Amino acid sequence: MERKKINQILRCVWRFLGIAAAISAWLTILLSILQNQWFDLYKHALSDLGDPKANKPWIYNGGLIIVGAMTCVYSFYIVYRSSNKGHAFASALIFTAGVFLALIGIYPSGTRPHTFVSTWFFVQMWLATIATMIAMIMDRNTIYAIIPGIVAVAGPLGAVFIRWPSIALLEIFGILLIDVYIIVLTLYF
Repeated sequence: MERKKINQILRCVWRFLGIAAAISAWLTILLSILQNQWFDLYKHALSDLGDPKANKPWIYNGGLIIVGAMTCVYSFYIVYRSSNKGHAFASALIFTAGVFLALIGIYPSGTRPHTFVSTWFFVQMWLATIATMIAMIMDRNTIYAIIPGIVAVAGPLGAVFIRWPSIALLEIFGILLIDVYIIVLTLYF
């Protein structure tokens, strides 16, 4: 196989790594729930699946570490394809979010830094959506900018004004918004 063809295949894999990370995150959550029949979406936090008291917490924690690494590698694709400094800045925020996601697996529920790293994962992704929206506006592509803008507004408003019965459902809401954002990035680049 020629080198050019291999490079094209690798770039294609790299481009879709964000979507692969999102799918891997959902698989991690699903496998962890299947291993922990006591888990209730209406009572718990997703991080309870990685608590040392959970059955096979390594599935959840290891999965988050892998998804965090995938997110970091995906962020390099964004900077590789970036057309302005705004996209490069968003890429850096996505990279940082990937690090915090991996740290959630390293510092699972019940450890002192857990609340900080889990909160900052969502904050970093929220900041990345704002940076992406601004970068898309700088590219004069306001149609695409609308979706990260909606995600950036819906996240905090939904977190504050919706009475979530559990942290898990709030986290799922945030993850779904991140998934929409990643799909838009993949389509955009």
